[in-house]
Order: sequence, then C-alpha cells, then structure tokens
Amino acid sequence: MEEKSYEDSRRNSIHKVYLNGRKTAVLSGVKDVLSFDAKEVYLETQQGILLIRGDELHVSRLSLEKGEVDVDGRIDSFAYSDREEPQKKAGSFLGRMFQ
Repeated sequence: MEEKSYEDSRRNSIHKVYLNGRKTAVLSGVKDVLSFDAKEVYLETQQGILLIRGDELHVSRLSLEKGEVDVDGRIDSFAYSDREEPQKKAGSFLGRMFQ
C-alpha cells in the first residue's frame, strides 16, 4: 500500500469556497496564508492567489495540514490572480529575451 506524503495530500485537495451571508467563508484547497489584517486576507490556493477584502476580517480557523481556512467578518469581495508572482513573470520574460 502506498502512503501519501503531507505535500501530496495538500496538492490533491480541491479548492472550494463556501460563503454564508457575506459573514463567514469556509475555504478548502488552501496552500498557505500569505498575510492578513482586518481589511484583507491573502491566501495561496490550488487555483492561484486569492485576495479576500472586507471589514473586521479575521481567520477563525486555520488547518494547513488539511488545506482549510475559515474567515469571519464582513466580506466584500474575492479576487484571484495567477499563481506566478510578477517578479517571476518578469524574470522569465527577460530570461527569454537574453538567451
């Protein structure tokens, strides 16, 4: 029988977002919490970087082993961006130009 490593189980988790009345968000498929404060929560998910904006936000539950995060407060928006950071994109573009 083959054992799955911690990283394998996190990579294979499906990214889901459950929003309840704009007051509670339950997320799965979360790789990391990049930063958070009362106005913004930055998460690295299976689908890219997720920015949650609102007011009086706080991370009420965090389980990176399971890839799950709960966020409470007044949630105003969710916005996704690509997984690659702008510096990586710029570096790869310049790398291609000067090869």
